[in-house]
Amino acid sequence: MRPDAVAAAFAAHPRTGFLPPEQRPQAAHDGPLPIGHGQTNSQPRTVANMLRLLDVAPGMRVLDVGAGSGWSTALLAHLVGPQGQVHGVELAPELVRFGAANLATTQQPWASIVTATPGVLGLPAQAPFDRILVSAEPATLPQTLVDQLRDGGVMVIPVAGEMLRVVRHGSKTEITRHGAYRFVPLR
Repeated sequence: MRPDAVAAAFAAHPRTGFLPPEQRPQAAHDGPLPIGHGQTNSQPRTVANMLRLLDVAPGMRVLDVGAGSGWSTALLAHLVGPQGQVHGVELAPELVRFGAANLATTQQPWASIVTATPGVLGLPAQAPFDRILVSAEPATLPQTLVDQLRDGGVMVIPVAGEMLRVVRHGSKTEITRHGAYRFVPLR
């Protein structure tokens, strides 16, 4: 990924358009902002760090777990371009509607947000994915998401307060740690 690709995605899809109207005046705040239903729009610096760790390239198939407001889905769609695909999943139906409506304004039809199936992490029927971004925090690394990566695929996920970059190599994983972070729980 070009070093400026993430900055270009941020410039093309400002956070403001992915916040509830009452939160929009706070869009420049470098912290999480509530979007309802116990969820937040993540801190911009954290989102940028995660996207850089994910190293998304044009044409990739990406899964966005915890799509929320649709901002991360839109940023990922910008990075993969029209030759790629981004599949966002979100558990709260109200947020699916909110995020999908926000995403629709970006005119990136190669990206979508759907309601997650309760009790099922990710989209196993759509796997494998080149990249998986997880914007909610489990207590342990979910093997079900690792299994949805293609060989050589990368997942960035906060686990038990620590950001992990997971690379799948067949039945083995390479895990690197990238600092302390706090996220809403993965349900």
